[in-house]
Amino acid sequence: MSTPQLSVVVPVFNEQDNVAPLVGEIVSALRGKADFEIVYVDDHSRDATLATLQRLRADVPELRVLRHGVQSGQSTAIRNGVKAARGAWIATLDGDGQNDPADIPKLLDERARTDGNVKLFAGWRVHRQDSGSKRWASKLANAIRARMLRDDTPDTGCGIKLFERAAFLDLPYFDHMHRYLPALMQRAGWTTVSVPVHHRARSTGVSKYNNLNRALVGIADLRGVGWLIRRARVTAVEELP
Repeated sequence: MSTPQLSVVVPVFNEQDNVAPLVGEIVSALRGKADFEIVYVDDHSRDATLATLQRLRADVPELRVLRHGVQSGQSTAIRNGVKAARGAWIATLDGDGQNDPADIPKLLDERARTDGNVKLFAGWRVHRQDSGSKRWASKLANAIRARMLRDDTPDTGCGIKLFERAAFLDLPYFDHMHRYLPALMQRAGWTTVSVPVHHRARSTGVSKYNNLNRALVGIADLRGVGWLIRRARVTAVEELP
């Protein structure tokens, strides 16, 4: 089996009706354009998500399926998917179908135009298809985060991202870290770029978050990431002959 250039990592929890359409879109967007694999990580779903993924494997040779023994959250699912991935670069998508896989080639094209110091290409949902309250809450959270972390990123909550696997695995790991990848990459000395992408309304299933629990968790996370940034030391290292 050849090593893929790209691994598409998708964390899912109770998304039985979104799995097959999204897998089909990923295949349509990438087959013939890149050597890729799809790594789904089922976060111990209680519906037919896992059974659907297992059936799809017969028709989609690029698909791999991982399952958590206990529900562990989105950041853990992403990290375990990245650890299992074989590609040197990772694209992530939310499992609810609101990210458009057709944007992955756009991120790959952006990578081809930049220098090697850019390790993260973050999706930027310019026209969000969410409720008014969710858009307002996200706008406020992004403003607070930008003021505290100065990460020069308009939208860190977008699930579609492209990043180097090795750089990601070198970052400090904690729950909810996926919401702070630009700041964490910059802390490690790398450059990040935001790329406008499409955003779609959820067609089926229900959101796993609400505005209140996002806000409560986000306060603690912001303080922690701010502490990590203040304590960071990035030093050039040269091996002597």
